[in-house]
Amino acid sequence: MNRDARILSGIQPTGKLHLGNYLGALKNWVALQDEFPHACYYCIVDLHAITAPYDPKELKTNVFDTALDFLAAGLDPDKAAIFIQSQVSEHSELAWLLNTITPIGMLERMTQYKDKKKKHVDHINAGLLNYPVLMAADILLYKATMVPVGDDQVQHLELTREIARKFNHSFGDVFPEPEPRLTRGARIMSLLAPDNKMSKSDTEKSYITLDEDPERIKNKLKKAVTDAGTSGELGPGAKNLLTIMEVVDPDAADRFAKDATEGQIRYSDLKMHLADKLGEYFAPFRERRRELAARPDTVWELLLDGTQQARRIASATFKEAKEKMGFI
Repeated sequence: MNRDARILSGIQPTGKLHLGNYLGALKNWVALQDEFPHACYYCIVDLHAITAPYDPKELKTNVFDTALDFLAAGLDPDKAAIFIQSQVSEHSELAWLLNTITPIGMLERMTQYKDKKKKHVDHINAGLLNYPVLMAADILLYKATMVPVGDDQVQHLELTREIARKFNHSFGDVFPEPEPRLTRGARIMSLLAPDNKMSKSDTEKSYITLDEDPERIKNKLKKAVTDAGTSGELGPGAKNLLTIMEVVDPDAADRFAKDATEGQIRYSDLKMHLADKLGEYFAPFRERRRELAARPDTVWELLLDGTQQARRIASATFKEAKEKMGFI
């Protein structure tokens, strides 16, 4: 085990987490905390969440829901620091310092910025442009050496590495250049628009939350798109369902894939089998989440403990960066 490893990752609190969040992040985070105990920092990134339109009255609820999902999925406060980004003020303070050495042209070339500009044409703000700088501050503040990311976040991590190099060259060595740890497993797509990534910002019928009632899972999967692809191949919707099946019932996934190859697949059978297996797979999660939701004070205390752990590292790094830049 690399005893010098330090890992940072985060998820926006924009509602209950879904299958894509679990298979693309949380499942991997649990494995990392076991592989690198006391070296993982997992953050509810509420400062990132306000770059898109949101309801202030729902923000605290969304933070609490995300914390419940983190803990119910298996993140362990005894192995990893679990905290709220905005409660560690050094995140936004370091982001400002890093803004002064980050060329605007680099930010304007970010693929996600271009995509979000199209999606939120009436809400294009400076925070949206500077999102990757705040993400860099999140990572560099903890001197993270490894960042679990999906393919869609690699560009942002490369920018983080470039910012670290530029800072170190200009002011002296402070930040290590973090390496990506590509998350295992394929990207989970929308049930209704399988060319798009599963997202909480889409209609509720397009995603399955981790605490979803089994009957609601069945209803959503009944309506999931399974159009045939070209040349008799499976369409993206059916492939997406098989990708999910590989996690909850690998043998059945192989069986349905074989049926598809032979032109004998019954999509209704695939959907109902997947619904049953998802209900079984997440039954312990649902029970654990219910238990935690009944003890909100305990959850907030765990977040406070994690925030205090994070703040100790963050304040020392920020002090070092300020001194290198000439501040008192």
